[in-house]
Amino acid sequence: MTPVALPPPAILAPAPREVSFGLVTGSAPIGARRVIIRIGERVLADRPLHGRRFSLRVELPRHELDLRVTAVDALGRRSSSVVHDVVGLPAAAVPRALRARSDPALARTVRALAAGFGPTSGIYVEDLGSGRGAAWNAAARFPAGSTLKLAIALTVLASHEGKPAAGSRLDRLVREMLVDSDNEAANALEIWLAGSTATGSARVNETMAALGMRDSQMYGGYETPFRLLAGLQPIPVRVESQPAFGLGKYTTAADLALLARSVYLGSAGKGTLPRLGITGAETRYLLWQLAHVGDRGKLDRYLGSSATVLHKAGWIETARHDNGIVVWAGGAFVATVMTWSPGGAGAASDALAGRVAEAALARFRRVG
Repeated sequence: MTPVALPPPAILAPAPREVSFGLVTGSAPIGARRVIIRIGERVLADRPLHGRRFSLRVELPRHELDLRVTAVDALGRRSSSVVHDVVGLPAAAVPRALRARSDPALARTVRALAAGFGPTSGIYVEDLGSGRGAAWNAAARFPAGSTLKLAIALTVLASHEGKPAAGSRLDRLVREMLVDSDNEAANALEIWLAGSTATGSARVNETMAALGMRDSQMYGGYETPFRLLAGLQPIPVRVESQPAFGLGKYTTAADLALLARSVYLGSAGKGTLPRLGITGAETRYLLWQLAHVGDRGKLDRYLGSSATVLHKAGWIETARHDNGIVVWAGGAFVATVMTWSPGGAGAASDALAGRVAEAALARFRRVG
């Protein structure tokens, strides 16, 4: 008689197309005695089972991976399930909601970097494990560029039941808008939200207001190639110098940092996003998309392999920005660097973003 195969384990977390902080949960088949978690040939955990349910915390490498969970019964029979397309993040970076507080040493460094840059800049950094941080000109309004596409994505998720199905039109548009920064995809999503880019952007403005982003405005759709022819103190958020620009999308370093922080906290079901109907799974899907953004050489410019950057940059001729979460082995911090120059913003802006992230990582490593 052919032996009956052992059914595969059911994996609840992590899920495909999401980030994971190493929590692996699920249910083993009847009769299973052990559960083994591995990536390729590397065994991350091999634990006895007491009952069918399992919940283990493992340390995942900071890159995209396929995670295999194997159940073993008393007869040595094995069965496995694999979760594809997971971006691993360290357990030390699990989101925590903390009160922000000024770090004087980091503030001096940030001021010096801003002064060395020359043209107008706005900077905000905050460690999401301790609340330590610093800001410079973080309340000044800058042309937003593509940075507010992250707010469009949040509004879409708030209006959609669950994360978009893999390969669906909505999934494709979110990926093209965030990863490729495609303006037509952004406009299509605003139209999906409310029938037009004007009413769609109004919906996005409502989302930003609900998050507390009081100095941000979506102001319609994005230009397409066709249209172009036609002590313990709060982190100080002030205006030091205000760029002069006309009508259009605008935001501040403080608001963008709040946006990135809200997304990160939402991945653990914390903060404001759950109250807006955006689940942890949807937010982890959004962070998974941000992990694939190819616009490099900004916040990640001087970090090498020491950190993973989940970000959304934006630029126009006179402004160049980057905003996101920097994740390293000891935790995570939000970093926002905005720049504006009437003569044109370029490589110096990217270098400033890189130096700010480098200095913040060095400081947070030192003080814990």
